[in-house]
Amino acid sequence: MVRVSSIKNIIFSAVILSAALFILNCGNDIFGLFGSTDLDERLKERNNLKFIKEMDDLSPGWISPVLGDEFSFIVLTDTHIENENTFGFEKIKDIITADISFVVIAGDITQSGYRWDLEKYIEIAKGMGVPCYPVIGNHDVFFGNWPVWRDMIGSTNYRIDGGGATLLILDSANAFLGNDQLDWLKRELKTARGRVFVFSHVNLFVESPLTIQQFTDTRERARVTSILRNKCDAVFMGHAHLRDIKEEGNVKYITIEDFRENNVYCLVTVTPSGIDYEFKKL
Repeated sequence: MVRVSSIKNIIFSAVILSAALFILNCGNDIFGLFGSTDLDERLKERNNLKFIKEMDDLSPGWISPVLGDEFSFIVLTDTHIENENTFGFEKIKDIITADISFVVIAGDITQSGYRWDLEKYIEIAKGMGVPCYPVIGNHDVFFGNWPVWRDMIGSTNYRIDGGGATLLILDSANAFLGNDQLDWLKRELKTARGRVFVFSHVNLFVESPLTIQQFTDTRERARVTSILRNKCDAVFMGHAHLRDIKEEGNVKYITIEDFRENNVYCLVTVTPSGIDYEFKKL
């Protein structure tokens, strides 16, 4: 007969192991974990495209890029800019060619959400030559630093229309989306034009049972995949620092490894005949 104390020890060990994996998988700072703020407060800024509007005023095309039947874009994730160390993120500018229309960073742009690190992202994004859209990640709201993002970037959940494609940016920094954001996603898909690409920091799927970095509520994940079924071309994610590609409901779910350690990015090429995904290393 198994003693109650033994069961408690097993449960305690499992909890400790899960916590350790969580911290190691995403370079998490355990003290920063308690600094994330309420999702509802961030979603109030949905129509406040502060940084994007400022850039559109300087260089039109950030809010509504001109996308036809053929275009390319770059997705990278988890740059984790720390103490203004960009880990080579600025070199992305050197690979921007005439056929690349925009860049998306799928979250954890900074290590701890500090103002000076977000300023570094903005400095690099301004010199990219094409729109560089930010996705908020869990590290970006560490230490109660959500107000920094609000004041410098604005929205965490927004839509970009480009004629030939619609980009839907999600706020999954707390590993869930919530009913309000899911209702928004469902509404936006009804009017989305052209190719549809969704971007989230936290990944919906994992490559193995030992990888615990994913949405915390499997029921919400099921609702997300149901909403996107046959209405979206691809969902791009980061967070797990691992590459994983799955397909469900005619939607590709692509998790990209972190840029900070691996310098990997995904080059997406859209043509009338289909979409090609190529992983490259700087």
